[in-house]
Amino acid sequence: MNMFLTKNTIFSRAVLVMIALVSFGMLAFGLYLQHVVGLEPCPMCIVQRYALVLVGLFAGFSAIFSGRAALIAGSGLVVIIAGFGAFVAARQSWLQWFPPEVASCGRDFYGMIETFPLQRVIPMIFKGSGDCSKVDWTFTGLSIANWSFLSFIVICLISVVLILRLANARVR
Repeated sequence: MNMFLTKNTIFSRAVLVMIALVSFGMLAFGLYLQHVVGLEPCPMCIVQRYALVLVGLFAGFSAIFSGRAALIAGSGLVVIIAGFGAFVAARQSWLQWFPPEVASCGRDFYGMIETFPLQRVIPMIFKGSGDCSKVDWTFTGLSIANWSFLSFIVICLISVVLILRLANARVR
């Protein structure tokens, strides 16, 4: 029984490390698209980046600990943050599929930082700015927001499976 739990926690830690690596890989690709290809991210893209950073950090830090409780708690935080990222990506995908007549995402992110104090910029970021309905890049017919949504959903599902696996192993 103890051997099974040890293998289960090792597997869970390895999966959390993979989630962290994938998250940071996605961030690196986003930075490549921004700085090499020249695509400017909208505020919804930036919020999704923050969600990826948090998913990567929580998954990575959770993988450091070998206790089941820490792995379950870390995976739970990953589910919550990835769920939030999926929500933002879904909203942006909706805006891309059904663009409003007037760009409703707001002003440019960097313009906000240069113009307003930080305590006013942070709420503005979450309201959005720039044209979040614009599709600048696609791969196999899906936009960055579509791929981001799918990635967040997969991360959520994998994390839920980890939680269930760890909780089930504890009951046995």
